[in-house]
Amino acid sequence: MKNRNLILTSILGALTVILGAFGSHVLKEKLGVDGLETFETAVKYQMYHVIGLLVVNSMIPLSIKSKNNISLFFFLGILFFSGSLYLITIFGVNPKNIWFITPLGGLLFILGWLRLVYYLFKEKEYKFS
Repeated sequence: MKNRNLILTSILGALTVILGAFGSHVLKEKLGVDGLETFETAVKYQMYHVIGLLVVNSMIPLSIKSKNNISLFFFLGILFFSGSLYLITIFGVNPKNIWFITPLGGLLFILGWLRLVYYLFKEKEYKFS
């Protein structure tokens, strides 16, 4: 497969738009204000990190290994952070049963951004003089 990260990112981008439309048209009546706000947070953070993944994998000249490392943190962050909020809002999972998953996803997002900073300083193209 040519560039798995960009393919997966594109799929996640399309899924983000689908979920956003689903939330605003189908879930709006069912979730109430708080539930819809939580759902929208999941969609927003997913899209932010899809955009980050697009930039990292197509615009920043880093090694494939570096891009894969950063992408893994973002992919897992989307899965845990946004995924847990989707479970709570769409499927009615009790937040008390998965309380640790959402913050773990947030931590993975933070680690992904910090890995990007690390690689920008480490890679030769970004050596500061």
